Amino acid sequence: MSITRRDFLKISAVTGGVAAASIPVVKSVLALGKKPVSLPQYVPTTCEMCFWRCGAIAKVVDGKVVKLDGNPIHPNSRGKLCARGHGGIGLLYDPDRLKTPLINTGARGEAKFKKASWDEALGLVADKMQKIKEKYGTESVALLTHGTVSTYFIHLLQAFGSPNFAFPSFALCRGARDVAFEVTFGENVGNPERLDLQNSKVIVLIGSHLCENAHNSQCQEFAEAVGKGATVIVLDPRFSTAAGKAKYWLPIKPATDLAILLAWINVIISEGLYDKEYVTKYTNGFTEVAQAVREYTPEWAEKETDISARIIVETARVLGKNKPHVLIHPGRHTAWYSDNVQRQRAVAILTAILGSYGRTGGIYLNPKKKLEPVFLSEKDYPDNKPALNKGKYPFAGEEGVTHEIVRATLTGEPYPIKAWFTTGTNIMKAMPNQRDTLNAIQKLDLLVAVDMMPYDGVMLADVVLPECTYLERHDDFFTVKERSFGISIRQPVVQPMYDSKPGWWIAKELGKRLGLEEYFPWNTFEDFLKTKAEIWGIDYLELSKKGYIDFPESAKPYISAGEEYKFKTPSGKIELYSKELKEHGFDPVPKYTKHDQPSEGWFRLIYGRAPVHTFSRTTNNPSLWELMEENVAWVNAKIAKKMGLKNGEYIVLVNQDGVKSNKVRIKVTERIRQDCIYLVHGFGSTSKLLKKAYLRGADDQQLITRYAIDLIAGTVGMRVNFVKITKEV
Repeated sequence: MSITRRDFLKISAVTGGVAAASIPVVKSVLALGKKPVSLPQYVPTTCEMCFWRCGAIAKVVDGKVVKLDGNPIHPNSRGKLCARGHGGIGLLYDPDRLKTPLINTGARGEAKFKKASWDEALGLVADKMQKIKEKYGTESVALLTHGTVSTYFIHLLQAFGSPNFAFPSFALCRGARDVAFEVTFGENVGNPERLDLQNSKVIVLIGSHLCENAHNSQCQEFAEAVGKGATVIVLDPRFSTAAGKAKYWLPIKPATDLAILLAWINVIISEGLYDKEYVTKYTNGFTEVAQAVREYTPEWAEKETDISARIIVETARVLGKNKPHVLIHPGRHTAWYSDNVQRQRAVAILTAILGSYGRTGGIYLNPKKKLEPVFLSEKDYPDNKPALNKGKYPFAGEEGVTHEIVRATLTGEPYPIKAWFTTGTNIMKAMPNQRDTLNAIQKLDLLVAVDMMPYDGVMLADVVLPECTYLERHDDFFTVKERSFGISIRQPVVQPMYDSKPGWWIAKELGKRLGLEEYFPWNTFEDFLKTKAEIWGIDYLELSKKGYIDFPESAKPYISAGEEYKFKTPSGKIELYSKELKEHGFDPVPKYTKHDQPSEGWFRLIYGRAPVHTFSRTTNNPSLWELMEENVAWVNAKIAKKMGLKNGEYIVLVNQDGVKSNKVRIKVTERIRQDCIYLVHGFGSTSKLLKKAYLRGADDQQLITRYAIDLIAGTVGMRVNFVKITKEV
């Protein structure tokens, strides 16, 4: 029997035969002529080309990464990597990488930098932070952050005395979904989401571009479900890749998604298609929901959504007849309009009445595994003023809402913010209304960027601190909550290139200069990881060899028949009618909200992702740039014909506030509604140091000058902008 290379990887990973990263390249006893031949190393780590954090195995030859594969024992990768994951090599060897600390020598925003030593750059930052502390207080330093580097800089900020940090990923992405499910079920759906796709009989995607977002394990399970005959229902104004696998594509009018959800609930209840036993045993408030949705008939919804009442009833019956093996995908980027939380509440309620939470083919339960908390330091943080990051929004999570930090920077209320750290986030591509962001930056005394590439937001900084890539560093352990609990490791595959440093090192060294040494009691981050592994009872050497350790005894994905399962809500049951929302003055059952629609000659701007790119973070990646150099503007064929537009020609988009996009090619297609224009997010970089991405395609974020805030959680609705087309390029 022959053994393939993939078989070898699987065997070596399972048996612990994968070499640890710190072991030098092994020289073979064989030689080709007089020159010795190096055997490759296979080093496991955790990818960070997107937030999915798949297990990866790097093939290293003579100190150079030549290939990346998915770790077969890691549930997020299941032996495969997406295009982005393979693009990790492109990130590592991108010639445009940040190579050394930089200090801005011109006016803020001019991007006139001089190279600096780490000692000079960190000393300058520490000196300015101390001056801000003396004049305004420690709370005047804020952090806008994303990714694993967040761990170290939140720790640094709190040790310094500031509570002000926020993640764009909450307000601008998944915050509404998380709040809606926490209010309803007592916990959110996880990250990645706990979706039993492979066992679903019906999958509903509501504006969720599955397979274009390249969420690795979900894409694999979706393909398996489709292969087994699952019915797919897609609500989307654009015929997405997933819609190509659907039995029902419902080209819904944007901003009316809640109407069809309420109509589905109406039909399923009125026709008795809900899971009566499950609802009786595990839910509160069914009667109130049934009463509240009576007015939301299919005929009413047809007028709102442009989807026929017949199709609404037919698809509702498909859901009811296949319960509980139905997955209403909760989505991820849910920041659309001003009613984000209530729209997601309707998704949660529909999931509950179908009996799909904790059941096969629906949303599986959190694995149970108790681990003792291990902190970066045992020293208590100093007391400080109340954090700004939640603002006036009662259900804003601990991750905070970024626009509150921007607002406080602009207004100085309730106290001034005079310094920003941005770590792992391109603020010009992540924040709505770029003018507000730029105006706020001009009011700062200090802006520090910690990143790997010279993104648009990085170029605005006073001091740039180059972080090395994920293939060159240790990071904290990742706790993986798939069907069972597991732990994944990130470890260096090669040594850091140029004069870049790991995020933990940057935070620790800056902490030393701020007199905060006691908060960083470890010499290297691997020292901390080994201590953590010992406390948790984990064999660190085994984990470093395998890349992932699973705890199969933690798995309990489904509620057992007859089980008296208790949810983490105040009542211990699913809250269909939310007393918690009512106590804060919000509707306890979702009500439909009307939103503005585009007038004649205008189009709603919608946006999404491409399977080969992660936002703006990969558009310069040499490997991935070859696959997609720029985005295009999707325009309906009838509109294009009416305007005399031809496929592939350049156009410019102008929004309702007169802001113009960079030139962008038009994609003439029948796969989008006539009242919409679609762009893939992340293009149109203005950073000249990104030689491949500079001004390639249109920046959708530039056109998002207006946004609507959800008053429940403070999440930001960004699909409220309208654009028109001009041929002026």
